[in-house]
Amino acid sequence: MTTLKQGDKAPDFSAVDQDGAIRKLSDYKGKKLIVFFYPAANTPSCTVEACNLRDNYADLKAKGYELLGVSADTKKKQANFISKHQLPFPLLADENHAVIEAFGVWGPKKFMGREFDGIHRTTFVIDENGVVEKIIEKVKTKDHAAQIVGEG
Repeated sequence: MTTLKQGDKAPDFSAVDQDGAIRKLSDYKGKKLIVFFYPAANTPSCTVEACNLRDNYADLKAKGYELLGVSADTKKKQANFISKHQLPFPLLADENHAVIEAFGVWGPKKFMGREFDGIHRTTFVIDENGVVEKIIEKVKTKDHAAQIVGEG
């Protein structure tokens, strides 16, 4: 789905998180960053995915990763998602789809026989220099952290 490839420079982005703070790619210079895109806060699969990352957060941090979730939800929905599930990482409220479009994860989807445009659940692992190190398009929501670190 995405046109980004391993080895590409990650798109520079700027968007507000659940608290209204501006988050930019440059904030993570010198750090490894996991950017995971999900269709909607508090939906069953997105909750399973976010909770798997939450449960493995300490391990991911120990391996040097920062995490950033992105969906088109409002700041209020993102804040509620964080609060309800004690998520320890920020979530971008990309309502205007700027980050979603920049990473190329918006497009036609099928669900229960219906076609519509939406966010493709995709995760990007970006290295310390802002280069895409890994792209996961077939996300295993229950085992996503293991996929990211290459164990799943």
